[in-house]
Amino acid sequence: MDKPRIVVDKLSHTYPDGWRVLSNLSFSIQAGTTIALAGANGSGKTTLLWLIAGILEASQGSIHIDEIPLNRGTVRQIQRKIGLAFQNPEDQLFMATVRQDVEFGPRNLYYSDQEIETRATDAMKKTGCLHLAERPPYRLSGGEKRLASLATILATDAEILLLDEPTNALDPRSRRNTINLLRRLPQTKLIATHDLDLALELCDEVILLHQGTLAARGPARQILSDPLLLESVGLELPLSLQG
Repeated sequence: MDKPRIVVDKLSHTYPDGWRVLSNLSFSIQAGTTIALAGANGSGKTTLLWLIAGILEASQGSIHIDEIPLNRGTVRQIQRKIGLAFQNPEDQLFMATVRQDVEFGPRNLYYSDQEIETRATDAMKKTGCLHLAERPPYRLSGGEKRLASLATILATDAEILLLDEPTNALDPRSRRNTINLLRRLPQTKLIATHDLDLALELCDEVILLHQGTLAARGPARQILSDPLLLESVGLELPLSLQG
């Protein structure tokens, strides 16, 4: 078996106000897999993604990416491997136009102007937002911002995608297109989501969080078809399995 791309070991995190959002969390993720991170509001999903991305520094425990320990000395090296799509896409879009936002990542990797333009155009085509290229982000709908924010990470060299609610605010067609896109992407993907139908359809496994601890992990259909387990962590069966 190949070595895991992500290893989280005895990870805990407490915010300055005393809220211990994650407690003694351990798991690993193999290369090329798509894993759903599910749990009720406040279970620690977003915090976990931010810790893996090196935005936050864990209170205790360790994270390794491709066997490299994540710390202040390695964080820049590791962040080149990772693409994080924020839960709120407005946190990711800050330039005058969508194209400038999508070009920002590859520009900071010092690609040629031609390569930057090619990468940005390809990423916007993949996410279905090329027609928004010259629009200012603040004039986009919530769903359009979501697609543009996804394009910003697809334009980079990211080998690991950390996606926080990638289908939130999307209309049905855009949601379907996004799921189909994510299915085609070869990168290792960790997807925090309340869209359990997405997790059922797209993901190899589900990591289930409850109050900052690992409640369960297993094949997506096994976890998501267990109503008692889901009820115990404040979730319900995916809509496609109800009734």
